[in-house]
Amino acid sequence: MHKHDWNSKIQITDTLERSTKMLSDNSMGIYFEYHSETTLIVHFKPLNESFHSEVFTENKGVLINFERDLIEEDDVEYALDIFSLFNKFPKFHITESSQLEQLYKLIDFLKAELQNEKASYVMFKSLLKVLLLHLIRFQNDKFLEQDLNQKRVFQFLELMEMSFLNETNAEYYASEIGISSKRLNQILKEKLNLTAKQIIQQRQITESKRELIKGEHTTKELAYRLGFDSISSFSRFFKKNVGVSPSEFKNKG
Repeated sequence: MHKHDWNSKIQITDTLERSTKMLSDNSMGIYFEYHSETTLIVHFKPLNESFHSEVFTENKGVLINFERDLIEEDDVEYALDIFSLFNKFPKFHITESSQLEQLYKLIDFLKAELQNEKASYVMFKSLLKVLLLHLIRFQNDKFLEQDLNQKRVFQFLELMEMSFLNETNAEYYASEIGISSKRLNQILKEKLNLTAKQIIQQRQITESKRELIKGEHTTKELAYRLGFDSISSFSRFFKKNVGVSPSEFKNKG
C-alpha cells in the first residue's frame, strides 16, 4: 500500500495544545508526556472523547493519533484489548527504567517510519501494535493497584464494547457485574461523570457515524442493528446528538 493511501489515518506530533486538531472523533489518541528524566505520563483519548484538561502542560511530549481502522483490521480480541487500554483510566505513570527505554525506542521507530518516504504500512502497523501491547502490559501492572470501583468501571466498559448492539439497558450490565443499576450509575458518575445510558449512547453514535461513512448498511438496517424499533426513532436520536439527520451525515461524508 502506498504511503499516501494510509498516512491520513495517522498523525505523530511533538506538541499537544488545546488547538491541536485530532484526525476525527472516531480516532484514538495517546500523549506521552515527558514529565521528567525518570517519569513518563501516558494520557489516553478514547473514541468520541477529548484529552483531559490536565494533559496541557508545558512539559514536552509526543502525540500519536490514529483512526480506529488501524486496530480493527486485525482480530476482534486484539481490538477489544485496545479499547480496554484506552478506557481503564485516562492516564498512568511509567517510572521503571526498562519500560521507559522500550517505549522511547518504539516511539522513535514509529516517528522514523512515518517520516520515511518509502514508509511501509505493514511495518508501521506492526510497530504501533508492539507499542500498544507494551502499554497493555504496563497498564495491567498499574491496574492491579486501582480501587474496586475503578475495576467495575473497566468491567462495564469491556462488557459494553462486546454487547452494546444487543444490550442497551444499565440493568443488564449491573447484573453481569454483580451490583445494582443504581450503584453502577453512581460509580460511573463518580469516575467518568456519565451514566451508563449516556456512555452506551455515545458508543451508539460513534458506531452510527462509522457505519454511515462505510455505507455497507441502509439507514433502516443500521437502525435495527443498533437496537432501535424504527428508523424514525433512530433518526431522531441521531439528529439530537449529531445535529443532522443520518442521511445528511452520510451525504456529507
